[in-house]
Amino acid sequence: MTAPIPGLYDVIERRRDVRAEFTGSPVPDDVLRRVLTAAHRAPSVGMSQPWDFVVVRDPATRRAFRDHVARERDAFAASLPPERRSTFDRIKVEGVCESSLGVVVTHSQGRGGPHVLGRHAIADAGLYSTVLAIQNLWLAATAEGLGLGWVSFYREDFLRDLLGIPGDVRPVAWLCLGTVSHLETVPDLERHGWRARRPLADAIHHDTWQTKESIDA
Repeated sequence: MTAPIPGLYDVIERRRDVRAEFTGSPVPDDVLRRVLTAAHRAPSVGMSQPWDFVVVRDPATRRAFRDHVARERDAFAASLPPERRSTFDRIKVEGVCESSLGVVVTHSQGRGGPHVLGRHAIADAGLYSTVLAIQNLWLAATAEGLGLGWVSFYREDFLRDLLGIPGDVRPVAWLCLGTVSHLETVPDLERHGWRARRPLADAIHHDTWQTKESIDA
């Protein structure tokens, strides 16, 4: 067995969904290229590479998206019971305008044509590949000392119209990317009491779903 790559597990441990720690300072072009290169090197079903990256710097576009996110946040908050809403109100859900820039990752289901190797039985395999590109981008950003936050309070049609994304292309994620003052040691949702981290032992099954026991047993 080969030795672990130095620093890899540390980067995974330090990765955070960043919202309030952005400084707004520019990301150097060479650093941004390295981060996007890491995303573009993600594995993909049948080498289809179904992702694209829309780098968003325009302040007006970012303000329009932020306002849309705020409306969706308020709608979600209104659906919560009082105690849950009190907890949610303390959580910042985005850093759209505070971050250095946005990176919108899209998914093209038809990329590679109708005969993509590995997508015959699992139609969503291409979408999974796009998510792997997002994870690569996130870990590379952390390794570069940058912060990244995934914004999920938006309607896909709104973002598609805002950025002129074709109708057959799906916007999977708006990622807030930028320089940060620090990275929190505990994830925001855990720190604010929204949800605790699930123990690894609860997620491991052996041979069948019904068989659960410690991997150390």
